[in-house]
Amino acid sequence: MTLATDLLQAAKSKNVMIVTAESCTGGMVAAALTDIAGSSLVVDRGFVTYSNAAKIDMLGIRPETLDAFGAVSEPIAKEMALGALRASQAGLAISVTGIAGPGGSEHKPEGRVCFACASDATLHVETVEFGALGRDRVRAAARDHALKMLLSALR
Repeated sequence: MTLATDLLQAAKSKNVMIVTAESCTGGMVAAALTDIAGSSLVVDRGFVTYSNAAKIDMLGIRPETLDAFGAVSEPIAKEMALGALRASQAGLAISVTGIAGPGGSEHKPEGRVCFACASDATLHVETVEFGALGRDRVRAAARDHALKMLLSALR
């Protein structure tokens, strides 16, 4: 079985709907879930908020948080996940924001990805430094990490 299949089964067994809020992965987490037949039982919706304006408009991210920390930050990941919960019928949210590359900066290097997994009762935020693996590999690693975080939250 795949990670996504395991996640869908866990969500179904707990009767939990999932929402995604994605930036650097561009919908890859939602796609991994909805590639599987029957996913509509537990996938409520996915937000692809690539621009800062989309993060503000769709998820209610505070411009002050963006100004203070930038889009690739744990505070933004947190606001994305909580905003996705508010804007959906889901009970569990995952957010992903990062720098897939190429490029980056001294302070925010290529391969840095911030995640948040939120429910009404819990919130877990973390940053993973995948390194300069190349755009495709960073995005795939971020997708897989997000799926693992969701599965962990359901267990």
